[in-house]
Amino acid sequence: MNIALTDEALQWFKNEMEVGSGDTIRFYARYGGSSPFHEGFSLGMTREEPIEIGVKTVIDDVTYYIDEKDIWFFNDHNLYVDVDATNDELKYEYKK
Repeated sequence: MNIALTDEALQWFKNEMEVGSGDTIRFYARYGGSSPFHEGFSLGMTREEPIEIGVKTVIDDVTYYIDEKDIWFFNDHNLYVDVDATNDELKYEYKK
């Protein structure tokens, strides 16, 4: 499993969350909403120090990661993070 972010997503994190060198961003399964795989769960994101990293990508000294306990949510798919230009919000895709 991999995490990939577009240049637009990286810029979104810099602008909206003011991420910088050494920061850590966690993607996690949260209760509520829906996803392509699990009704009642959706993908959340927060700035948080890791406990047990399952998957990570480091870009410009910023670590984007998923904890080991949340790997189940992705059903063996890779996470692709981009920005929806119409509302300037992150959008997620799950690909094999």
